Amino acid sequence: MELEKAGKPNEEKEKSKNADAQAEFSKLVGSKSGGVYMPPARLRALQAAASSDKTSPEYQRLSWDALRKSITGIVNRVNIANIKMIVPELFAENLIRGRGLFARSVMKAQSSSLPFTPVFAALVAIINTKLPQVGELVLTRLISQFRRSFKRNDKIVCHSTTTFIAHLVNQAVAHEIIALQILVLLLERPTDDSIEIAVGFMREVGAFLAENSPKANATVFERFRAVLNEGNISQRVQYMIEVLMQVRKDKYKDNPILPEGLDLVEEDEQITHQIQLEEELQVQEGLNIFKFDPNYLENEEKYKSIKAEILGEDSDEESGSEEESSDEDEDEVAETKEGIEDRTETNLVNLRRIIYLTIMNALNYEEAVHKLLKIQLQEGQEIELANMIIECCSQERSYSTFYGLIGERFCKLNRVWTESFEHAFTNYYTTIHRYETNRLRNIARFFGHLFATDAISWMVFECVKINEDDTTSSSRIFIKIMMQEMMENMGLKVLAERFKDPEVRRGCEGMFPMDIPKNTRFSINYFTSIGLGAITEDMREYLKVGCLYELYTSNLLTFSS
Repeated sequence: MELEKAGKPNEEKEKSKNADAQAEFSKLVGSKSGGVYMPPARLRALQAAASSDKTSPEYQRLSWDALRKSITGIVNRVNIANIKMIVPELFAENLIRGRGLFARSVMKAQSSSLPFTPVFAALVAIINTKLPQVGELVLTRLISQFRRSFKRNDKIVCHSTTTFIAHLVNQAVAHEIIALQILVLLLERPTDDSIEIAVGFMREVGAFLAENSPKANATVFERFRAVLNEGNISQRVQYMIEVLMQVRKDKYKDNPILPEGLDLVEEDEQITHQIQLEEELQVQEGLNIFKFDPNYLENEEKYKSIKAEILGEDSDEESGSEEESSDEDEDEVAETKEGIEDRTETNLVNLRRIIYLTIMNALNYEEAVHKLLKIQLQEGQEIELANMIIECCSQERSYSTFYGLIGERFCKLNRVWTESFEHAFTNYYTTIHRYETNRLRNIARFFGHLFATDAISWMVFECVKINEDDTTSSSRIFIKIMMQEMMENMGLKVLAERFKDPEVRRGCEGMFPMDIPKNTRFSINYFTSIGLGAITEDMREYLKVGCLYELYTSNLLTFSS
């Protein structure tokens, strides 16, 4: 009995001691002084006491500080030689919870050591392939920082930020359009500082723009020449522009797109973020500071499953509860891909923008086709590319064979593209009344080129019906321009012979109706009025025979009566 009585006070003392230690540690981490010294042994004892409850704010604060120190240490150690070993270490930390810490650390490290910018950009590019929200946050903060520093005329921050953005463009984390927008802003109202930053930025990103956007690249250098000729900048900056011109002539041999050893991301794994310079940005500064998470343990377990998937590790804990873990994995994958899942057609708009910029920046149709084939399309998106080519064609002041040749090459590459353009013809013909005359003319000549070169099947003429009831003024103009384009490319004789082909005649029954004389006369008169009377010979024969038959039957009736 005496031993039991002696044991109880000891237990109560131990509990009160732990409670006091936890309260003392809570007071310590909550203080803002930051300069309180505590002996290491006492600090370890306090941390051990706080760690007893993993759901407590004190324990979460401890893990947050450890995460911050770990991410900062890993980022500061990275270089070309060890980047492949650093990446698994970084993924081992909870980058979803600490994405704000990572963005802040990598931006601070880059601004402190500009020569290592390509290494930090490669690190961000690798993480971006698995956790795109992390790469998007870094890019968003860089653009926001550039906008602030540009308004404040902070040349040093502007230079470091644009250098980082340039290498993110080179790594395909950021789209080239952000680089062009920055250059336009810097060159719009030239000053010594803005031109100096633009020259430095162009040296880093110039090789990428020369390869992927030659037209835009040429326009930028034309602007540099104009600034040089105006003479409103200092002689030192003029010399910098001249050096940049020489760098361009040397094809950026000292500034490659991807330095040796940093081409670490496969092309099909790259995720490019379409962030505009002027759009509203969510920098999420709250991610930099500690916040209590009521679902801390659950979120940590979710990240463990993501980490295992990224690093290819086997999780023994999941073997006993496969169904529960699979549900959690699916939820987490949905969360980690929230930046790239197309829920509001944002990705579709971005795809159309990429197609448009690719076409506009191509020097010839072969280059355009080559670059368009590199665009990663999901299954069923081929029709979007076909529609964008036609839309770009329709926007021109006058028809350019450049677009017809692009369409022809695509149709002859793969049956999938042929079917896409055939489907597009049906869609455009049924909605042609929505287009103004100039756009209608360009679309008609585009399809005239495809038919004349046998790029698409003539059987799609099934949707065309030439009669008074099924045509409108827009559709008649469309058919007229398209048929005249075909005649110019093929010749009237070859065109007429082609329409006499039995298979083509089956598909063109609506164009050359032989059902009732009224429709036949309308079609004959229409094609004759547009200079294509030669293709109406069969209808004229049919009409002649029909008239003779009517005359014969009427005479027969008269004679019998």
